[in-house]
Amino acid sequence: MHSHVDPAVFLQGISGFLCAFYVSLAVMNAIMAAKIWKSGQSQKLFEVFGVTFTNVHLWIVVTALFTMVAPIAWSGDPWAMKAISVPQGLRDQINQWMGPVVYNVGTLVVLAVMFQFRRFFVRPMVAWTMLNLALVTMGFSMTDQNFAAIVTKPDNVPIVGLVFLLGFFTWLATYKAVRNDERLKQGLGPLEAEDSDKVLVWPDLVYTELICMVALTALLLLWAIALQAPLEEPASAVKTPNPSKAPWYFLGLQEMLVYYDPWMAGVVLPSTVVFGLMAIPFIDFNKRGNGYYTIDQRPFAYLVFQFGFLVLWVTLIVMGTFMRGPNWNFFGPYEVWDPHKVEVLNNVDLSEFFWIDWLGRARPMPPAGAGFLVSLGYILMRESVGIILLVGYFSVLPIAMVMFGKFFRDLYVKMGFLRYMVFANLLLMMALLPLKMVLRWSVNLKYFIAIPEYLLNF
Repeated sequence: MHSHVDPAVFLQGISGFLCAFYVSLAVMNAIMAAKIWKSGQSQKLFEVFGVTFTNVHLWIVVTALFTMVAPIAWSGDPWAMKAISVPQGLRDQINQWMGPVVYNVGTLVVLAVMFQFRRFFVRPMVAWTMLNLALVTMGFSMTDQNFAAIVTKPDNVPIVGLVFLLGFFTWLATYKAVRNDERLKQGLGPLEAEDSDKVLVWPDLVYTELICMVALTALLLLWAIALQAPLEEPASAVKTPNPSKAPWYFLGLQEMLVYYDPWMAGVVLPSTVVFGLMAIPFIDFNKRGNGYYTIDQRPFAYLVFQFGFLVLWVTLIVMGTFMRGPNWNFFGPYEVWDPHKVEVLNNVDLSEFFWIDWLGRARPMPPAGAGFLVSLGYILMRESVGIILLVGYFSVLPIAMVMFGKFFRDLYVKMGFLRYMVFANLLLMMALLPLKMVLRWSVNLKYFIAIPEYLLNF
């Protein structure tokens, strides 16, 4: 679906941007090298023939490499650009491997590894190296027309920036938390307790806000000049965009619509999120960690928040923006958005699995002309398996978690019955989304309970 041109013409058109991109990376790393050298924080990496190689030399070398890559990008020559591109074979392999399961499970695994080894990943030099690798990967991928068409779309440019900003602020908060945890182990107070300087609203805060306002206004003016407004043709009932996408901040909800009924994904789940945020002061009994960054003192709360925000929200937004194409099909990052792509998919309700596939008989149906109570009885019989499973999930499972899990048993003792049940059901409701996603991808399960007669599907 992307508008493609001759590869040579495309490379010539994007050459100026790529040159400026690599020059910016060179300047960025040169500033980092100068900052490390000036601060006296250079660290020895290795020694060769009596010559000591430090991290300052490392970033100087990286600066030189980016400086050499910039003219290659500026040339726009197809043969030269192959040296700064992702190999075509690797692109095809990534497109073949990439899918909703690999994307979501891979994201969860990466976040779990980064949490487990957070003390390593929050090191400034490690984080800076990861930033460089991410930017280089993006630059090398920009030579692919399909990738460039998605990333450079005016609607998606700010989302790319938001992804990098989210990574930075997540790293910054984790870095501060790790430092505080190390200090607390040594018997010291958090860093926030030592920052007792008071800042006056006038003139300090007002001047800072004024400078930020002027800088942001200048940025928006440059943005408006450089990028075309993402305006499309006038709306028409006979011609709709394919895919029709919600604004980026609603793409998580739109992705949920793949797995849930509209009233569930658009009303119940968002309301549960709001209710859960309101319930936090009621169910939170841990008074540590107030006013300062920490993970060791609140590991469970930290993991639940990061899982809910990063895995169940941000990754769905990224997937909906960059990987959901025509007909809401899933596409690899280097794959052509072909509107004719058809995926064979036969979604089946749980009652169909139970009555037709497992018992080998038709699902119970009310006889013609049956009254309301008779019809309701047949419906409840038909959906009895799903009803039993969901009731057990929200009522029996919280009790089983207390009986067989020491962690939840301790929570129950500290919270009491009412607070624990509110907490457990909110937690299970949050876990229901990835569970439903896995069942849809693995066995094409559509609904646990399907009552289309009354527009009630779960």
